[in-house]
Amino acid sequence: MATLIEITSRPDPRGTLTVLDNELPFAIRRVFWIHGATAKRGGHRHHHTCMGLVSVSGSCEVLVSDGTSRTYYQLDRPNLILLLDPSDWHTMDKFSPDCVLLALASHTYDKTDYIDEDYRYD
Repeated sequence: MATLIEITSRPDPRGTLTVLDNELPFAIRRVFWIHGATAKRGGHRHHHTCMGLVSVSGSCEVLVSDGTSRTYYQLDRPNLILLLDPSDWHTMDKFSPDCVLLALASHTYDKTDYIDEDYRYD
C-alpha cells in the first residue's frame, strides 16, 4: 500500500535544500516529470515497478487503490514523497497551474509492465 514520507529540508538564508538520500526502498532506474497538466494522468498499476511521486512545485491530488480501499493524497510540498507499490492503482488529478510532479521509478519503461484496469469494488 502507498506510503507518504516526509524528507528533511534544511532552510537557510540562501534557500531550502531538500535531499533524497537512501529514503527510497528501491534503486532509481527512470525519472520523469509531468507539468502543464490539464487533465487526469496515470490510471494504471504495475507488475513490477515501484514509484515515488513528489510535487516539486505546486500541488496535485493522487488517488491510490490497493484492491481493498481507496485513499486520496495531497502532494503540495516538495519534501513529501508518495511511495507506490507496483500493485497500487493510481491517478493524478487536480493539478495546480504551476505543478511539476516528479516521478522516480524502480524500472525502465516497459509497456508490458502496465495494468490499466482498476480493482473492482463490489
